[in-house]
Amino acid sequence: MVENAHHSEVGPHRSTAGAGGAAWGPVSRRSTHELVIDAIEDQIMSGALAVGDLLPPERELASRLQVSRTGVREAIRVLEAHGVLRSEVGSGRGAGTFVAALPRAALERFLRLHVALANFPVHDVVETRVLLERASAALAAERADAEALAELEQLLARMDRPGASREDFNDADTEFHVAIARAGGNALFAEMTGAIRASLRAPILEAFTKVEDWDAMAGMLRAQHRQILDALRAGESEEAARLTAEHIRAAAAALPDLPGA
Repeated sequence: MVENAHHSEVGPHRSTAGAGGAAWGPVSRRSTHELVIDAIEDQIMSGALAVGDLLPPERELASRLQVSRTGVREAIRVLEAHGVLRSEVGSGRGAGTFVAALPRAALERFLRLHVALANFPVHDVVETRVLLERASAALAAERADAEALAELEQLLARMDRPGASREDFNDADTEFHVAIARAGGNALFAEMTGAIRASLRAPILEAFTKVEDWDAMAGMLRAQHRQILDALRAGESEEAARLTAEHIRAAAAALPDLPGA
């Protein structure tokens, strides 16, 4: 139960002096919808709510938590934006608010905004890609089946297509890296790789537009992609991981105008 939704969560509001002369004052009050979010998150973390479970109706949930319906409504909107809940209007068994699987879109939005605000410098994002995609490539070398390898071959063909724009090249490049993560069989790696690449799409495209010798740049990237795919086909985990790390760092170094690189 959410209690004291309209009260401070600490005791008296008068300032007191503690050890060392520190002055203590009242903390800011938490809004009702934040308390409702905490209550829903607690149920999910405890396992009481799982993907696909239906939340109580708005009126009932407000009564159980002893908060306003407005607070419940706002909490649901926030969690929908985060991809934690989804609401279906209408009547019948398919209507109501359900616990949803976190979609990549929510993760992409989070990373894209924070990279844009420089909360996560691009250099740090690139290093995160190295660690993540090294592991994905090693797993893919062990687990990739014929269908996954064929998909990677098709994506390389898209990048080889004469006259492909820099934007199309970058999109196929992104899909290539995400497909490797999927081929490794780790769903979280695939979602994180897709989200990180989406967060970098705008700065990479901006840097691509400043490359004077695009043919040389594209040729370098194609060759590196081909080496990675060859290592995956051969089942060489360590080599695939090494080539992937070198490729990510080389691509970032070749784009000197990449913000934060």
